[in-house]
Amino acid sequence: MTDGAWAVALGSYPHTARLIAGEVASPALPLAFERVAPISKAFAPMVREARFDASEMAIATFLMARAWDKPLVLLPAVVARRFQEGSMLCRADGPVRRPEDLAGRRIGVRAYSQTTGMWLRGVLAEAHGVRSQDCRWVTFEDAHVPEYRDPPWAERAAKGADMLAMLKAGELDAAIFGNDVPADPALRTVWPDVPAAGRAFQARHGFEPVNHLVVVRREHAERSPARVAELLRLLREAGVPALTRADLAPALGLAARWCADQGLLPGPMAPEQAWAGLPEGIG
Repeated sequence: MTDGAWAVALGSYPHTARLIAGEVASPALPLAFERVAPISKAFAPMVREARFDASEMAIATFLMARAWDKPLVLLPAVVARRFQEGSMLCRADGPVRRPEDLAGRRIGVRAYSQTTGMWLRGVLAEAHGVRSQDCRWVTFEDAHVPEYRDPPWAERAAKGADMLAMLKAGELDAAIFGNDVPADPALRTVWPDVPAAGRAFQARHGFEPVNHLVVVRREHAERSPARVAELLRLLREAGVPALTRADLAPALGLAARWCADQGLLPGPMAPEQAWAGLPEGIG
């Protein structure tokens, strides 16, 4: 929808609830919210078809989309961020006792391109000496960007395989569960002290890892910059942190570097490339 209401795919969080409920609204930009759950299911349609006028999107997906010149423009609107270490589990009675033990092991992840996996692989390499190619990554889905192909150190699980069942059966040594971490006494986190691991990341880099931001179709940034600015204003009025491009430069720079290191991008990407197409004066 170009001239009327914008179709928007956005997850439900405390800082988006008022916007989705219509309590924060603007006659200059009517919004029609699409129900997509989990919100990650909106990413591939947005990348491949530009199905929505604006959408939440994982940072790794966006950087890959930018590398393959998808017609999307990033807004400085972070709707989800967290320290990642609590998302990776292993068996409580298994051979993995600490992150360093993952070298040579089989690790399950929904997709090799998953943003949580990207951050965790970066931490493993930086803080624990375990590079991406030192492990065997067992995946269950393709990347949202269709041109991308997984690296040689990744393999696809059998059709219909269940990651949790594989972990509990010993077919995987660890697995990354993203938001949906199972509460199972037979499992524990790979990092023995998850809060300490988060504090260590913060001390090294000065920020909490970014998971999801907001993107708009490129045609809107080119033809309707005032509406793009109004969307950002509405997000901020609803409670999304009022961050700037400069605020996000450290996170985007590190994410781009780690994506390239892990084989998610065809080459290096400078942080400023992430903002290509965003009109001046916005963010």
